[in-house]
Amino acid sequence: MLVIKDLQVSYGAITALHGISLEVREGEIVALIGANGAGKSTTLRTISGLVRPALRTSRITFRGETLFGHDANGKYRAALPHRLVEMGISHVPEGRRIFPAMTVRENLLMGAYSRRDRRLSEAFERVYVRFPRLKERAGQVAGTLSGGEQQMLAMGRALMSRPRLMLMDEPSMGLAPMLVEEIFSIIDEINADGTTVLLVEQNAQMALSVADRAYVLETGHIALSGAAEELARDESVRKAYLGE
Repeated sequence: MLVIKDLQVSYGAITALHGISLEVREGEIVALIGANGAGKSTTLRTISGLVRPALRTSRITFRGETLFGHDANGKYRAALPHRLVEMGISHVPEGRRIFPAMTVRENLLMGAYSRRDRRLSEAFERVYVRFPRLKERAGQVAGTLSGGEQQMLAMGRALMSRPRLMLMDEPSMGLAPMLVEEIFSIIDEINADGTTVLLVEQNAQMALSVADRAYVLETGHIALSGAAEELARDESVRKAYLGE
């Protein structure tokens, strides 16, 4: 579904990603784990078009279509973020980034802005079935929600666009352990419903527990990759990221 080749990203003189390559197959949950500053969030932001690759040789394709880089005809392409949403990529950003002064329902409606059909009642119902608390608080100002509810709102807003691929950045950040388990259970359910997930998460243990495969990023390089179960048993991963 998603293929990244030789992705290099720089912020001024600082190189955040040093030519990484990875892939996400349809139906998978793929986790990116690593320490702060490893380049995890930069990877998602580049896929979303919020950051541009530094190298013209970098290439990102989604379902066979070139998003960034030279296509089969040699033409360089750089898709705009709103176009990526229309293609089926949604992004749940780090820190949730909800619209705090708008109601829960208005936030969800913003997630559907790219949809051309008008069957929004069905979209709302699907989100409300997945997140009953959002239905209870549909008229509440989003900034007054708890941290866990705001995370659910960010996920629900992303689902409103009917994504094929959902990019999730640190969904457990700042949440109590009980809420973390609930959020990861919902991620598993979203994937079971047919949405492919690329997950960035510092809670490596939780990420590896739901993922099919994983990549370990270290200072902008991919240090390890493989089946999530195998990485969870890897001694270096257990020492560095699982607290053992």
